[in-house]
Amino acid sequence: MKREELKKLARRRIFDIEIWPAGKPIDELKEELGLPDLARMDTNENPLGPSPGAVKAMEQAIRHVNFYPDGPCLRLKRKLAGRLGISEDMVAFGNGADSCIRMVASAFINDGEEVVMADPSFPVYSIFTRVMGGEEVLVPLKDYTHDLQAMKKKIGPRTKLVCICNPNNPTGSIVRKAELDDFFRDLPSDVIVVLDEAYFEFVSDPQFPNGLDYLREGRNIIVMRTFSKLYGLAGLRIGYMMAAPEMISVLERVREPYTVAGVAEEAALAALDDREFIDRVIRNNEKSRNLICRELDRLGLDYVPSHTNFLFVDLKTDARKVREALMRRGFLIRAGTAWKLPTCVRITFGTEAQNAAFIRALEEVLGGGR
Repeated sequence: MKREELKKLARRRIFDIEIWPAGKPIDELKEELGLPDLARMDTNENPLGPSPGAVKAMEQAIRHVNFYPDGPCLRLKRKLAGRLGISEDMVAFGNGADSCIRMVASAFINDGEEVVMADPSFPVYSIFTRVMGGEEVLVPLKDYTHDLQAMKKKIGPRTKLVCICNPNNPTGSIVRKAELDDFFRDLPSDVIVVLDEAYFEFVSDPQFPNGLDYLREGRNIIVMRTFSKLYGLAGLRIGYMMAAPEMISVLERVREPYTVAGVAEEAALAALDDREFIDRVIRNNEKSRNLICRELDRLGLDYVPSHTNFLFVDLKTDARKVREALMRRGFLIRAGTAWKLPTCVRITFGTEAQNAAFIRALEEVLGGGR
């Protein structure tokens, strides 16, 4: 079928959306490069792997994959709600945070309605806005951080959602409580704020706001979090949303019947209780951040102060060339071309050994190595 014929059949604006860039499988890439290993420092994964408790739970759960999972994840819903101090009917799950964003878009965006979002930020907001026939209203970051005042000024009669990624991906910056308080002041009652807190657990700044506080105040808000980062379960795809019961009831109408695999729910239940692992991940992240920042200072490189498990760095040179050179040395990082910042890169923290080796490789590449 010809492209023009297919365009008549496809949903409007689908061809305005770029296909999500998928790299080669890691084993295939290692073989192609002739490398025994590749440090994946490009997708903000947990370098320490999954929780040992979660691994044990998965080993048990795998025996029962012939059965469909519990669609609403009732046991995990009860456990999370109890931990967070909210009612069970204020929690819903998705197949990763991406799925949660899709559910929000499917449930609330009508043709022609606007979604205000920062630029650059997590691109999935834009993708599902377009899929549902909505219009993105992109507001440039200010000093690599959400410009909430500028975003508020963009809210108009067609605005349905405002997406705030806090901390922001790809920059790692945060908006603080005073800024968010001011943003909510006099916000139109028919505008829904989607507060994406995928990296919530890594933030130690005392001025960082907790989205649940606004939910408890009765704000028109959907708070999103995930088991992909802190808990090391990115490959299982389990994200969750918290909102008023009425809002959750709408979101549940567009949830796939079995959106979260049974193995994933068992892993998440166990991961929540593995306090030793959680503490180890946070300590490793803080140590990694301090080391890499110190080394970048030594190399004279500018970076955005990070509150996440990654750093956004301006290399002042072609980031793609640096990425290619580092890949040949066994390190994957994300070039900023996708965010129209061609000299910038996003670097995920690795293990202690990976971080030290990465800095040596980066120094060699920037020093003229090929």
